[in-house]
Amino acid sequence: MLVQALAYLVVRTDDRDDWASYGTRHLGLQKVDGARKSLAFRMDDRKQRVIVDAGGGKGIAAFGWEVADASALDTLAARLETAGIAVERGSRSLAAERRVRDLIVTADPLGNRIEIAHGCETATDPFVPGRNIAGFRTGPLGLGHVVLNVERADAALAFYRDTLGFGLSDYYYHPFEAYFFHVNPRHHSFAMVATGKSAVHHVMMELYSFDDVGHGLDIAQTEEGRLAVTLGRHFGDFMTSFYTWTPSGFMMEYGWGGRAIDPATWQPFERKEGPSIWGHERSWLPPEGRAAALKMRLDNAANGLRRPVQVIEGNYTLMPGTCPWWDEQKRAGAR
Repeated sequence: MLVQALAYLVVRTDDRDDWASYGTRHLGLQKVDGARKSLAFRMDDRKQRVIVDAGGGKGIAAFGWEVADASALDTLAARLETAGIAVERGSRSLAAERRVRDLIVTADPLGNRIEIAHGCETATDPFVPGRNIAGFRTGPLGLGHVVLNVERADAALAFYRDTLGFGLSDYYYHPFEAYFFHVNPRHHSFAMVATGKSAVHHVMMELYSFDDVGHGLDIAQTEEGRLAVTLGRHFGDFMTSFYTWTPSGFMMEYGWGGRAIDPATWQPFERKEGPSIWGHERSWLPPEGRAAALKMRLDNAANGLRRPVQVIEGNYTLMPGTCPWWDEQKRAGAR
């Protein structure tokens, strides 16, 4: 795959102060720059990951994807042009603003601005979180993932899968149609849900510590209307998370324990268990959608759907005792 990770986002807002507070207090990002109509945040050793344009509006102004080097950038630009997709070389001033060596600019079939860059700048000083957290799981996995609402999936599928070369991880059709794509070992860095509208659905940031997610949930519940989706665990990437509303009108998933896959051998499949093993009551769904999603979760409970937690080597303590269910799974060769 030429595209290696989600590198950065440029978000729109008409409330700069709300983003300054949300980014640091809720998410734990480090505010590193702030002009009258803009903000920038760090979440690791990169000089910036989230750029906030406070000139007005909602949603995401640009999605920044990363390739390895200039050769990969040129190859991808040629592939886009061969497919009849307009491509522009980013100006030097834009590259400096994005803190990258070089970039190209294009658009997906939905009209979203796509920036593809290489040479993202790193900082010499350590990341200092906006609140006390252990940090974000980024590195080669990138910023996290982004999910789009789409009216229909056909055109976007062709662009992201066939032209950009994203790998399909899995998909489902109920309680709504959704497709999930990987560009590295993170289960998905991009997804789309066919909801009948065109807008950003959510962005995901993954924490190293489950307790940091819990602290974030407590903070979110201090503000009326901030919580968008309750705590739950996804089936596809095994992430335990909750969602809040950002000042830009889309949701932010705040999670822990995401699944890693091997892109070279992974085979996509249909998820018939739905989006979540448990939890994740979605306030944004219409009543019939919420009822359908709840039924799927209750069926998961009745069927005993369980998955092992995903932990980093050494960041756990083994408990004494045995688990009959897990012993049986090991005997059956479960993954």
